[in-house]
Amino acid sequence: MNLIPEPPPPDEDSAPWTYYRTPGLTLLQQSPNYGPVRGFYYPANGSSVYYAVVGNTVYTVNIASSAMTSLGTISSSSGPVAMQDNTIVLMICDGSANGWYVTLTTNTMTQVSDPAFYGATHIAYLDTFLLFNKPGSNQWYSSPSNYAGNSTPFDSLYIATKSSFTDNIVGMASVNQLVWLIGAETSELWYDAGAADFPFARVPEVLIHHGCLAPYSIATTDGGIFWLSSDEQGKNMVLHGAGYQCQRVSTFPIEYAISQYGTTSDAIGMTYQQAGHVFYVLTFPTADATWVYDVTTQQWHERCWLDAAGEHRIRMNCVVAPIGGGIVAGDWQNGAIYSVSQNAFTDNGAAIKRQRAFPHALGDGNRVFHRKFTADLSPVNYPPGSISLDWSDNRGLSYGTPVTQPMSNLSGMGLAWWRLGLSRDRVYRLTWTESVDVALQGAWIEADSASS
Repeated sequence: MNLIPEPPPPDEDSAPWTYYRTPGLTLLQQSPNYGPVRGFYYPANGSSVYYAVVGNTVYTVNIASSAMTSLGTISSSSGPVAMQDNTIVLMICDGSANGWYVTLTTNTMTQVSDPAFYGATHIAYLDTFLLFNKPGSNQWYSSPSNYAGNSTPFDSLYIATKSSFTDNIVGMASVNQLVWLIGAETSELWYDAGAADFPFARVPEVLIHHGCLAPYSIATTDGGIFWLSSDEQGKNMVLHGAGYQCQRVSTFPIEYAISQYGTTSDAIGMTYQQAGHVFYVLTFPTADATWVYDVTTQQWHERCWLDAAGEHRIRMNCVVAPIGGGIVAGDWQNGAIYSVSQNAFTDNGAAIKRQRAFPHALGDGNRVFHRKFTADLSPVNYPPGSISLDWSDNRGLSYGTPVTQPMSNLSGMGLAWWRLGLSRDRVYRLTWTESVDVALQGAWIEADSASS
């Protein structure tokens, strides 16, 4: 939890994984509008501003000063929004039949008045065309080439139907010159064929037998697309699509954890890259939980935000990485805009809980005397603070009272706990919330087997 596993350099004789801190949050700007930050966008024209939707208000946010300027309002005030530009206008859709565009040269916002515009939950861009799914249907449609707002009307013939199966389109994205139409049960791919009536055509003989359970779980990165699946056989697998195929990237434990949530259809997916890692962040608002897939290492970890009541979903609701700036995220509740930085040790002042549970320590069915547990921690300047060790002797069902000691006890051999009792099957767990810069290299046990 809140630790990122990273393998050592090749041929280095060390632990198979080192666990580094997840980034913290530092407040950049408090939006004048208290409410969820529903969308972030950085345009392709190299602008000095990015765009944020907070509640029902659209803002420009200055990269250098973080100053926010209101451009206008949209009709809804909750739920994710879709944002996409074509270097001329930035389109904004909220899942209703309405839509808005911001003219990028003037930062003026206008509602779309075209009768051939039907709204969307998702927007994509390919070959000068803005692409939209028609909400509640199996149809999708396109803007004219280089759409510039109401002065360049939509063509009512620029619409097509997802034809391979009868399910509705729940989301879409453009990846590597292909349009992915993600349905409720199946998905199909289209490409720019340059046709006269409608520019796009379906890739023949390609049908993906997986749909999407949570429309806003769809996110793209690293030449691929991720989503939380649903199909005729079941649901709640995390899939990665690339080329003409998709594959399961979730594991059995991740899928079991997700299956225990009462609601998963509201899951929100977002992607960002930091320190060489590409992350797909999947957060569940109703279930109040967040899981993260590291595309680079193909490893999962959990993240949480901590308060007096316990663990919750992370504060990030959407994320953007503007050119010339760092990773920026919006809060799901209060309109706050944060810097997401590895140099921050707290979540805007709130302690970050970091935890690593280890594999089962077994003794071939015999009892084992646990003489010593050593955590290999790599500190910077042997920081202050404390770290706790607790363990379970019932296969992880429950844990005992933590044994805490100061990090100042760290030596060149790590931090050790002695005389830890007897067990047949034990699971150890390390936990700390201190604002310290340490990496966990691994752990060792010194133990003796008993005769029974």
